[in-house]
Amino acid sequence: MKIYLCGFMGCGKSRIGRELARKSGMTFADLDRYIVEHEKMTIPEIFEKYGEPHFRELEAKYIAEMPDNSVVALGGGAVINDNTAGTARKTGKVVFLDADFQTCYDRIKNDRNRPLAYNNPKEKVRELFDTRRPIYTARADIVIDASGTPAQIIARIKERL
Repeated sequence: MKIYLCGFMGCGKSRIGRELARKSGMTFADLDRYIVEHEKMTIPEIFEKYGEPHFRELEAKYIAEMPDNSVVALGGGAVINDNTAGTARKTGKVVFLDADFQTCYDRIKNDRNRPLAYNNPKEKVRELFDTRRPIYTARADIVIDASGTPAQIIARIKERL
């Protein structure tokens, strides 16, 4: 089984994913890190050199390589792409970590590795959040309230799975 964690940048996909995998005896994979390792470029470099559409194609390509029995933290825009979302839904359970905008923004606003957040004013990031949230909800098998401690969030996920 694969568990794919989706949600906006800064919602806790990587942190919750690592802990959920550890507590469940599964492996953890971070799709963004996997892309960086295989492309030998940072995400901002990929965006700058090839653009966001190319990065979304890389997500769709590499999601198919995620190992079985793993928890996979997807990038914030991964399930926006039909191919990536379709692969995730066919090969595992998609869990949307539904965190509020301010929590996400506070975590990402100064992160140079998040070009969509770092290079845009707060209002633009909010628009992106508002556009993506209904897509996450529609494409997820499970929607989880991502407020509270990691232990509380993980308990909600395990209960729903």
